[in-house]
Amino acid sequence: MMRDIIEVESSKRTEFIDITEEINSVANRSGIKDGIISVFSRHTTTGITVNENEAGLISDMEGILEKLIPPLNYEHDRIDNNADSHLRSMILGHEVVLPLIDGKIGLGTWQRVFLTELDGPRRRNVIVSIIGD
Repeated sequence: MMRDIIEVESSKRTEFIDITEEINSVANRSGIKDGIISVFSRHTTTGITVNENEAGLISDMEGILEKLIPPLNYEHDRIDNNADSHLRSMILGHEVVLPLIDGKIGLGTWQRVFLTELDGPRRRNVIVSIIGD
């Protein structure tokens, strides 16, 4: 097993940050050829997603998050004005599990792994764990 932490710096409140190459780097260093990769965010106002890295689609994804969960006057906003970020994170989830095949992430042609920042700009940590042979 191998575990590493990827540090990610966001620059906007909502941002899809492609971390695929960083995950591949961890996989390369692990020496593990076949197994599974867990990618987990330690933050309650982020998400981990897999999708295509295309500017129009990323804009659409940001837009749909705002439409599904608009910034309203939520109960949590009386404590910290980021309830919409927590609720969006709940929909996206904090982890993806991916196949490791011949030492590389077994993604489809257009698939990329994103840390989705929902309450930035901030510095974030993503745990990458690899189990296999």
